[in-house]
Amino acid sequence: MAWKKYNFWVYMMASGRNGTIYVGVTNSLSRRVLEHKLKEKKGFTEKYDVANLVYSEHHTYIINAIDREKEIKDLSRAKKIALIEVENIFWKDQSIDEGL
Repeated sequence: MAWKKYNFWVYMMASGRNGTIYVGVTNSLSRRVLEHKLKEKKGFTEKYDVANLVYSEHHTYIINAIDREKEIKDLSRAKKIALIEVENIFWKDQSIDEGL
């Protein structure tokens, strides 16, 4: 099977610095972040007010994005925090900085 090239993102949302962390994958980062912020879907992020985009990485193929999402989900909390802080030491909401 030939995989088509698209844009996919693996991302982490947080309720605040060192707060609750959510890991997800999407084909539209701006749409998905907005859904989290507006609490459009009931569930984990709505319950724990997880609305700040603190980490994202781009992938061309969905299979790679899904594999990476699983890899990140399996990390310890300390390793997730370390991954976030490599690029975002102050846990700034990147959706604001990126204009998503």
